[in-house]
Amino acid sequence: MTREVCVANPQETIQQAARLMAGLDVGMFPVGDDDRLMGMITDRDIAIRGVAEGKAPLTKVSEIMSHEVRYCFADQEIDEVLQNMADVQVRRLPVIDRDKRLVGILALSDATTAATNGEAGEALAGISRPGGQHSQTG
Repeated sequence: MTREVCVANPQETIQQAARLMAGLDVGMFPVGDDDRLMGMITDRDIAIRGVAEGKAPLTKVSEIMSHEVRYCFADQEIDEVLQNMADVQVRRLPVIDRDKRLVGILALSDATTAATNGEAGEALAGISRPGGQHSQTG
Protein backbone atom coordinates (compact mmCIF):
# COMPACT_ATOMS: atom_id res chain seq x y z
CA MET A 1 0.00 0.00 0.00
CA THR A 2 0.96 3.61 -0.33
CA ARG A 3 1.38 5.05 3.14
CA GLU A 4 1.92 8.71 2.32
CA VAL A 5 -1.55 9.65 1.14
CA CYS A 6 -2.74 13.11 0.26
CA VAL A 7 -6.11 13.74 1.92
CA ALA A 8 -8.60 16.33 0.72
CA ASN A 9 -10.32 18.47 3.32
CA PRO A 10 -14.12 18.52 2.98
CA GLN A 11 -14.05 22.35 3.02
CA GLU A 12 -11.63 22.59 0.08
CA THR A 13 -13.12 23.49 -3.26
CA ILE A 14 -13.49 21.04 -6.11
CA GLN A 15 -11.16 23.29 -8.09
CA GLN A 16 -8.46 22.88 -5.43
CA ALA A 17 -9.01 19.11 -5.43
CA ALA A 18 -8.83 18.94 -9.23
CA ARG A 19 -5.61 20.97 -9.30
CA LEU A 20 -4.05 18.73 -6.67
CA MET A 21 -5.11 15.63 -8.61
CA ALA A 22 -3.57 17.07 -11.76
CA GLY A 23 -0.36 18.00 -9.98
CA LEU A 24 0.05 14.56 -8.42
CA ASP A 25 -1.30 12.70 -11.48
CA VAL A 26 -3.94 10.83 -9.46
CA GLY A 27 -7.66 10.37 -9.96
CA MET A 28 -8.91 10.18 -6.40
CA PHE A 29 -8.34 11.32 -2.84
CA PRO A 30 -9.70 10.23 0.47
CA VAL A 31 -11.57 13.07 2.16
CA GLY A 32 -10.95 13.49 5.83
CA ASP A 33 -10.48 15.62 8.84
CA ASP A 34 -7.07 14.89 10.37
CA ASP A 35 -6.72 11.12 9.95
CA ARG A 36 -10.46 10.33 10.05
CA LEU A 37 -11.85 9.10 6.74
CA MET A 38 -15.08 10.93 5.83
CA GLY A 39 -15.47 10.13 2.14
CA MET A 40 -13.77 9.90 -1.24
CA ILE A 41 -13.58 12.28 -4.15
CA THR A 42 -12.61 11.21 -7.64
CA ASP A 43 -11.99 13.00 -10.90
CA ARG A 44 -15.21 11.34 -12.05
CA ASP A 45 -17.12 12.84 -9.08
CA ILE A 46 -15.86 16.28 -10.10
CA ALA A 47 -16.91 15.70 -13.73
CA ILE A 48 -20.31 14.06 -13.09
CA ARG A 49 -21.52 15.47 -9.76
CA GLY A 50 -19.78 18.79 -10.23
CA VAL A 51 -19.32 20.04 -13.78
CA ALA A 52 -22.18 18.09 -15.39
CA GLU A 53 -24.59 19.38 -12.75
CA GLY A 54 -23.45 22.97 -13.21
CA LYS A 55 -21.59 23.28 -9.91
CA ALA A 56 -19.14 26.15 -9.61
CA PRO A 57 -15.39 25.56 -9.16
CA LEU A 58 -15.75 26.97 -5.63
CA THR A 59 -18.17 24.20 -4.63
CA LYS A 60 -16.98 22.42 -1.49
CA VAL A 61 -15.60 18.90 -1.82
CA SER A 62 -18.13 17.78 0.82
CA GLU A 63 -21.01 18.59 -1.57
CA ILE A 64 -19.98 16.11 -4.28
CA MET A 65 -17.82 13.50 -2.54
CA SER A 66 -18.95 9.93 -1.99
CA HIS A 67 -19.90 9.60 1.66
CA GLU A 68 -20.24 5.83 1.68
CA VAL A 69 -16.70 4.51 1.39
CA ARG A 70 -15.44 1.00 0.78
CA TYR A 71 -12.24 0.32 2.69
CA CYS A 72 -10.06 -2.44 4.03
CA PHE A 73 -8.17 -2.92 7.28
CA ALA A 74 -4.39 -2.81 7.49
CA ASP A 75 -4.29 -6.27 9.07
CA GLN A 76 -6.69 -7.94 6.63
CA GLU A 77 -5.50 -10.85 4.47
CA ILE A 78 -4.68 -9.80 0.90
CA ASP A 79 -6.86 -12.48 -0.70
CA GLU A 80 -9.88 -11.25 1.25
CA VAL A 81 -9.16 -7.64 0.25
CA LEU A 82 -8.74 -8.59 -3.41
CA GLN A 83 -12.01 -10.52 -3.37
CA ASN A 84 -13.74 -7.48 -1.88
CA MET A 85 -12.21 -5.24 -4.57
CA ALA A 86 -13.57 -7.60 -7.23
CA ASP A 87 -17.01 -7.79 -5.60
CA VAL A 88 -17.45 -4.01 -5.40
CA GLN A 89 -15.51 -3.33 -8.62
CA VAL A 90 -12.94 -0.83 -7.34
CA ARG A 91 -9.23 -0.64 -8.14
CA ARG A 92 -8.26 1.28 -5.00
CA LEU A 93 -9.29 1.08 -1.37
CA PRO A 94 -8.43 3.29 1.57
CA VAL A 95 -6.66 1.31 4.28
CA ILE A 96 -7.62 2.00 7.87
CA ASP A 97 -6.49 0.64 11.20
CA ARG A 98 -8.89 -0.92 13.70
CA ASP A 99 -9.44 2.53 15.25
CA LYS A 100 -10.74 3.60 11.81
CA ARG A 101 -7.83 5.94 11.17
CA LEU A 102 -6.55 6.25 7.61
CA VAL A 103 -3.12 4.63 7.21
CA GLY A 104 -2.82 4.31 3.42
CA ILE A 105 -4.30 3.45 0.03
CA LEU A 106 -4.15 0.02 -1.56
CA ALA A 107 -4.22 -0.07 -5.34
CA LEU A 108 -4.71 -3.24 -7.34
CA SER A 109 -1.20 -2.69 -8.72
CA ASP A 110 0.16 -2.69 -5.13
CA ALA A 111 -1.62 -5.94 -4.43
CA THR A 112 -0.08 -7.72 -7.39
CA THR A 113 3.28 -7.69 -5.64
CA ALA A 114 1.83 -9.26 -2.48
CA ALA A 115 -0.53 -11.80 -4.05
CA THR A 116 1.04 -15.10 -5.00
CA ASN A 117 -1.82 -17.39 -6.01
CA GLY A 118 -3.40 -15.49 -8.88
CA GLU A 119 -5.70 -13.46 -6.62
CA ALA A 120 -4.77 -10.20 -8.33
CA GLY A 121 -5.75 -11.55 -11.74
CA GLU A 122 -9.04 -12.82 -10.37
CA ALA A 123 -9.69 -9.45 -8.73
CA LEU A 124 -8.95 -7.62 -11.98
CA ALA A 125 -11.37 -9.91 -13.83
CA GLY A 126 -14.05 -9.12 -11.24
CA ILE A 127 -13.33 -5.41 -11.23
CA SER A 128 -13.41 -5.24 -15.02
CA ARG A 129 -16.64 -7.14 -15.54
CA PRO A 130 -19.33 -5.05 -17.25
CA GLY A 131 -22.33 -3.63 -15.46
CA GLY A 132 -20.81 -2.33 -12.21
CA GLN A 133 -21.45 1.00 -10.61
CA HIS A 134 -17.79 2.05 -11.07
CA SER A 135 -17.86 4.21 -7.97
CA GLN A 136 -16.98 4.03 -4.33
CA THR A 137 -20.65 3.78 -3.39
CA GLY A 138 -20.98 0.33 -4.91
